[in-house]
Amino acid sequence: MAPTFNAIGIAVADMATSLSFYRRLGLEFAPGAEGEPHTEAVVAGGIRLMWDTHSSLGSFDPSYEPGPPGGGWAFLCADPAEVDSVHADLVAAGHPSVNEPWDAPWGQRYAQVKDPDGNVVDLFAWSKAAQ
Repeated sequence: MAPTFNAIGIAVADMATSLSFYRRLGLEFAPGAEGEPHTEAVVAGGIRLMWDTHSSLGSFDPSYEPGPPGGGWAFLCADPAEVDSVHADLVAAGHPSVNEPWDAPWGQRYAQVKDPDGNVVDLFAWSKAAQ
């Protein structure tokens, strides 16, 4: 049997700050998760997104050192207006915009913000013309 893809992990400096950001994007976490060194959210398709603090990763890997931000997530919004409103909400909450909402040539309304650890998070919705 071949291994089955099951989870994606993200290393964070501050669990509470990170979860506050991702809750704004609709992810759900167990009550009290912001005080834990590890937590998970299950998303569409049963894939687990896992959050681990830098200190918890260092507890079982003494050579662990936080690296620069990398990768990121893409969140599908209901429509182009939701891309604009979610982007505005995150920026108003103090998260830096990477790219203001724009109409991308590949048929999507698109925007990008940084999460608390500097990872770029994409927000997108299909434009009516591309659907």
